Amino acid sequence: MPDLRRLRQFVAVADAGSVTAAAAALHLSQQALSSSIQQLEKQLGATLFHREGRRLRLTRAGEVLLVEGRPLLAAAHTIAARVEQTAHRADEAYVIGHTPALSGIEAYTHVERAITAFPDVSFTFRQFYPDALVEAVLDGTVHLGLRRGVVPTSAVATAVLGFDRVRLALPRDHRLAGKASVDISDVAGERIALWAPPGASYYSDFLMGACRRAGFEPDYVVSRVQGAATVAAPLTTDAIAFVTAPAGAAMDGRVVVVDLQPELLVGAQALWQRHTHSAIRDMLLADGRRDSHDEIQACVRDEAADDAQRQVLPPQGHDKGGRAGQRRG
Repeated sequence: MPDLRRLRQFVAVADAGSVTAAAAALHLSQQALSSSIQQLEKQLGATLFHREGRRLRLTRAGEVLLVEGRPLLAAAHTIAARVEQTAHRADEAYVIGHTPALSGIEAYTHVERAITAFPDVSFTFRQFYPDALVEAVLDGTVHLGLRRGVVPTSAVATAVLGFDRVRLALPRDHRLAGKASVDISDVAGERIALWAPPGASYYSDFLMGACRRAGFEPDYVVSRVQGAATVAAPLTTDAIAFVTAPAGAAMDGRVVVVDLQPELLVGAQALWQRHTHSAIRDMLLADGRRDSHDEIQACVRDEAADDAQRQVLPPQGHDKGGRAGQRRG
């Protein structure tokens, strides 16, 4: 078990790329910091850095320690904070973070059984963009995060908590708005509103993949309005949108949500800090595993097919918003 103080110093050196810069940031002497890193290497029985003059480069063992060490330090910070709160009998709200792709209603629905099962716990819901959500989970600000898609990551622990049915949101006067349900093949030729371009969002990739499996290459536009209700997208883009809202009228009747055929389900992925325990989380995940095994396998197969298709199909679409370079799933 590595010494947490030395582990924290190791991360600082790895981030800075030199002992000099890390020592200044940590307010330590270079000699003391170098000695600490050497002691950590001795403790672990591994060389963590290649020394190249004044610069340091991680060895493969160092890369593993950096990846695994960050969540361990974050968990240690969270544990210490919770012990202190318990000792002072401070009430702590259980914070649920969710991305804009899940509405507050949907986030509540996915954790409602825990809210019922733990009547003495206060729950707080907060919305984050995906990158900010991961950071909030890592630093302990958020106890459980929810986002769309099945996204692999080593930074935090993940599992699929449940699934929601995907539907179509249409402008009230759209040619398909009068139908009770719409076959996905009827979407061919329509422009689809997204909240981030494919390749920058796992959720966008998932939706575009569903269109391709139906036999057509989708056209899309990225909404210039970010963080708002997904059913509002047709009002500002003149496009249709895939949503998980209930069927029926929305946005004061200006938008109509209709069922999509064949039925398409999208996962709600839970994220939490590794190396931590939560009775609330354990209950939610146990229920989710019982309910979702078949759907999880289907989603994984679909996303694998999407990855293969993205290698051969050129992107189409028009980017009027979003944040380049960020995953927005």
